[in-house]
Amino acid sequence: MQCIIDGVIIRDLQQYNDNRGWLIELFRHDELSSDIFPVMGYISMTHPGIVRGPHEHKEQTDIFCLIGPSTFRLYLWDNRPKSPTYQATCQVELGEKHKAMVIIPPGVVHAYKNIGDTDGIVFNVPNRLYAGEGKQFPVDEIRHEDNPDSPFRIED
Repeated sequence: MQCIIDGVIIRDLQQYNDNRGWLIELFRHDELSSDIFPVMGYISMTHPGIVRGPHEHKEQTDIFCLIGPSTFRLYLWDNRPKSPTYQATCQVELGEKHKAMVIIPPGVVHAYKNIGDTDGIVFNVPNRLYAGEGKQFPVDEIRHEDNPDSPFRIED
């Protein structure tokens, strides 16, 4: 799967099945650039029909892993004026039927919507700590969903 936004990488994830169940490698340290090595990880559950975002980060790179059990529509907008793909947009459907890891660099606005009919799980391993060391610093997040005049809209 391809997304024409500079720095965004979408990599299919391989599921390995055996008689015990399954296993998916979400990421490997030796496959990531050192400037985006994860420093924390979290998992979120999103109900059907719910949107998270759109927002962006000034410094943080997100590494989302979307593996199901539902399907998400991921929305991306390049909001970096100096980027060769400035103002490019991308929408992809990922999750249960198309498991993927997505690297989202700073300045790329992102959101996702659970378009399936069951709760969905997203695993994120960003390269910055939420609110910094000891949660004592401003959160690196520009929240566009709170702005009614935002050009970053989720269309159904």
